[in-house]
Amino acid sequence: MKAANLGVLFLIELGALAAVGYWGFTRDVATPLAWFLGLGAPAVLIALWGLFGSPKARYKTRGAVRVGFEVLWFGAGVVALLLAGAYVWGIAFAALCAASKTPAVIWRQ
Repeated sequence: MKAANLGVLFLIELGALAAVGYWGFTRDVATPLAWFLGLGAPAVLIALWGLFGSPKARYKTRGAVRVGFEVLWFGAGVVALLLAGAYVWGIAFAALCAASKTPAVIWRQ
């Protein structure tokens, strides 16, 4: 179960990146700005993950700070889907995050 959950955790990390990219590309703006948002929003999340979330992060987060960071980081994916109008996907992504992150916290993954 723990190994499978690690795989799901990785997939929801990718899902959050895809969600913010989808949000950016679906904005009703000029094409160059849509490309900027579609590529820039995931780049910001990648940078934040590299600084605070990854196992080799420069600034390690632990305990409640770590939980708060991950709520905001994965929440960005949920909010991005909701803002893009993909309500069912947003709710499903939120449920998957909660279902996977809860045991991950208990198992200290």
